[in-house]
Amino acid sequence: MPNAETRTHALPPLAAVSLFGFTSGLPLLLTNSTFQAWMKDSHVDLGLIGLSALIGLPYNLKFIWSPILDRFTPPFMGRRRGWILIFQLALVLSLSAMAFGNPSTSLGAIAGLALLVAFFSASQDIVIDAYRTELLPERDLGLGSSLNINFYRIAMLVGGAFALWLADRTTWRVVYLVMAALLVPGMLTAWFAPEPAGATPPRTLVDAVVKPFTEFFSRKGALEMMAFTILYKLGDMLAASLNTVFLMTLEFSKTEIGLATKGLGLGSLLVGAFAGGLLMRRWSLRKSLLVFGILQASSIAAPYALALVGHNRPLMLATIGLENFCFGTGMVAYAAFLMRICDKRMTATQYALLSSLMALTRTVFSSPAGQLVKWMGWPSFFLLCMAIAIPGLLMLLRYDRWQMPEEVPS
Repeated sequence: MPNAETRTHALPPLAAVSLFGFTSGLPLLLTNSTFQAWMKDSHVDLGLIGLSALIGLPYNLKFIWSPILDRFTPPFMGRRRGWILIFQLALVLSLSAMAFGNPSTSLGAIAGLALLVAFFSASQDIVIDAYRTELLPERDLGLGSSLNINFYRIAMLVGGAFALWLADRTTWRVVYLVMAALLVPGMLTAWFAPEPAGATPPRTLVDAVVKPFTEFFSRKGALEMMAFTILYKLGDMLAASLNTVFLMTLEFSKTEIGLATKGLGLGSLLVGAFAGGLLMRRWSLRKSLLVFGILQASSIAAPYALALVGHNRPLMLATIGLENFCFGTGMVAYAAFLMRICDKRMTATQYALLSSLMALTRTVFSSPAGQLVKWMGWPSFFLLCMAIAIPGLLMLLRYDRWQMPEEVPS
């Protein structure tokens, strides 16, 4: 089987993970906000539009079928690139099929196709996460994560804002066909990208399901690593969970908020992620987690100050820029940490499980934010978020006691 060492015409690894980041991020909004806009244009009942949020369930449940992708290898292109190509082809076909539907006359059928898109997209994410983890050497985990995140965010902009802009100028059929066509370069990437070498898949499906758990929990510090996975970004995730509501409370217009968050905010996040990735090539993972963790916790002081000052446009812009820059640096280190603690024999399953655990910080653990603001007000809420960020940073004092996969006896 060709691998990273023998494929002479392969893409450089960092180029491959960057382009895969784009193909990973593109489908997300096409089954979410963009699809909801299409249904609104087709005069679908608002209650049914709201229920369409359930289409995104595969992204939350992807750990269920991830062992299958660890256990079985397609008969072509290797265990990772083969699956990536299969799911990309499935995405192109299912998005093209959606393009020829009409929510006003065949809502059930087109919703079923959207669910397929979400399933194939979530499955592609499983394999791309595993691919990146297995392919990159430790010194490139940070930079690789930053490039992947940045291209993912750019793809979300294409599948969201650009798709809506295009829909104002042409038909929804053309929009979805264009989005399907934008996935074709990803198929070429899969063809020319290097295949990770050296990882042996589980021998049985039972091994693929059970061993990721038994291997992880056999390590020293396994429970601490799980706790760190939840706590590291809990403070800034909680602080950002009501960002739009907070700015509207300070009487900023929706136009001001939209331009600031999608323009300055996105730009700052991309710059922060890239800067973090470059610094991680020089720093250890522990130092990166500590420095970027302090930055993301300290950045919560900006909305705290804005809450005290009130409506102030320069401070609002500075707050959005600083928060997103620090969020980008912290996210890169965090993603590199998740990659680092995965055993490369069962990367797809372990990364899917850990990323599902990570998602709790922006869903379940951020859900009380509204009640907390009602109880204590915005300034005290942001001070609480800064305090919540401290336990995750303190856990890094025990980092050297955490057993990484290479230290686990084979």
